[in-house]
Amino acid sequence: MIVRNVVEFFAIIAVWGGFQQLLDGNPLPALALPLLILLSLAKTTFFGVENIRQLFEATRSNQPYHRFMLLMLINMTQIILSFGLDFHCLHCINPASFSVDLSEATLFETVFEFSYYSTLNFTFFGYGDVTPQTVPAKFITMTEILLAFVTVIFLLSDFISLKESLGKPAGGASPDGRSNGR
Repeated sequence: MIVRNVVEFFAIIAVWGGFQQLLDGNPLPALALPLLILLSLAKTTFFGVENIRQLFEATRSNQPYHRFMLLMLINMTQIILSFGLDFHCLHCINPASFSVDLSEATLFETVFEFSYYSTLNFTFFGYGDVTPQTVPAKFITMTEILLAFVTVIFLLSDFISLKESLGKPAGGASPDGRSNGR
């Protein structure tokens, strides 16, 4: 599992690096924006399916809650990084995509700014110091917020309830075969 997560982190960074190569020397390739939106949607689907898969696997294997939370923390970090890099790419395509002026910022500062923005989106804080200004920026931001909502609200808050409900055999008996009085 550790190897898989490390590979996923490297894949996220490799996709970003590849996209940066696509943009290098050409501020607005014709296919860059649609490709970025498709990549963002593909990653959102991957992370959503991955989170649900891990939820069911953790439930099936009776995984302790703290271990499941660690896996979700790793997944959330991957999601935040992935969207932060998407926002950075979107800014490279069109600097007017966001309400922040990064014309004097270094690459590190720019990537940090969008990772910060992604973290605020994912944690539902959204201070408002960076806001999306274009439809593609709003769409990708909305996609991250919806994924965060599903991850935090449905997966994390319902893990124990799901674990208990899947652990009970049909007919209301407890896992040891005794009736639970319902």
